[in-house]
Amino acid sequence: MEIWIKLWRIVTNSRLFWPLAALAVVLLFNFFYTKDFFVVEIKDGHFYGVLIDIVNRAAPLMLLAIGMTLVVATKGIDISVGSVIAISGAVAASLIGGNLEYVDGTQKLVTLVPMPVAIVAALAVTTLLGMWNGLLVARVGIQPIVATLILLVAGRGIAQLITQGQIITIYYTPFKFIGAGYLAGVPFTLFIVLLVFAVILYLLNKTALGLFIEAIGINSVASRFSGIHVSKYIFLAYAFSGFCAGVAGLIICSNVSSADGNNAGLFMELDAILAVALGGNSLDGGKFSLLGSVIGALVIQSITTSIYATGVPPEITLVVKAIVVICICLMQSTSFRTIIFARWGQKRGSVSESTTVKL
Repeated sequence: MEIWIKLWRIVTNSRLFWPLAALAVVLLFNFFYTKDFFVVEIKDGHFYGVLIDIVNRAAPLMLLAIGMTLVVATKGIDISVGSVIAISGAVAASLIGGNLEYVDGTQKLVTLVPMPVAIVAALAVTTLLGMWNGLLVARVGIQPIVATLILLVAGRGIAQLITQGQIITIYYTPFKFIGAGYLAGVPFTLFIVLLVFAVILYLLNKTALGLFIEAIGINSVASRFSGIHVSKYIFLAYAFSGFCAGVAGLIICSNVSSADGNNAGLFMELDAILAVALGGNSLDGGKFSLLGSVIGALVIQSITTSIYATGVPPEITLVVKAIVVICICLMQSTSFRTIIFARWGQKRGSVSESTTVKL
């Protein structure tokens, strides 16, 4: 019995166990209550199904979670990513445009600038915004939540200025491929996430970057005295978060073929932080898991999809989602599990004692 208890503790102490357990519980619920949830079909050479939709729609959140993980690992927070998403879409849409014009007597779709230029410009702007956050936190010394709150508020205004308060519709068909296209039968957004994930994972594991970020999150003062350029790595973490938000903004803008400076990415910063927490990462900084954050994003999107699929009324959707998230967080809490198991052990002990007395 003791061997099984030790094995259980080893398994549950794994950083990825509880995120995977939460995802498994959500999927198991859908196995019984959502019709054709696990059915995947091939139509016109593309994979279709609820699971494919979950992965596709979770792509922007997974990107945000990857960038947010590094920021949180440095004991910071970035609540401006939702506004950065809106700016990214606004920049891309305003540069691409895509209006129908008559060229040589025929109607053609004409863009204001080449699409690659618009994409690079959008990512450059969002990376600069991330660098701005990093400058305020690392150099000026402003608290992360206050520094990023500035861009959270101002970013919506910037996006509205770029779009002139209007929803810009993009008619340029090739741009739609970013968020709604398929490659080898799989949504193209999945390849974008895998590329970003693989590159940053390689840098974290094959260089000292990951070690330095963990050290800064655990004790920034000790890291500074040990020779680590603390401000530089905090600056880079926020810049990368801005870049990830920019890529997520392009996916969202492409998927709906429009840019809405007011509503694009609204409240997504909260889901990104929640995904990092559900992924088993501590918001106090230090050790982190990129894969855990990606799993956390999938858990959130799976919950959202499950709520809509089971016919929950729209007016209580957020309440139901909050209750489910609270239950998952309690399940992941070491203190909560300790209290529950301690009480369960006391009940078992009291039952054994009463049985012994009767005998």
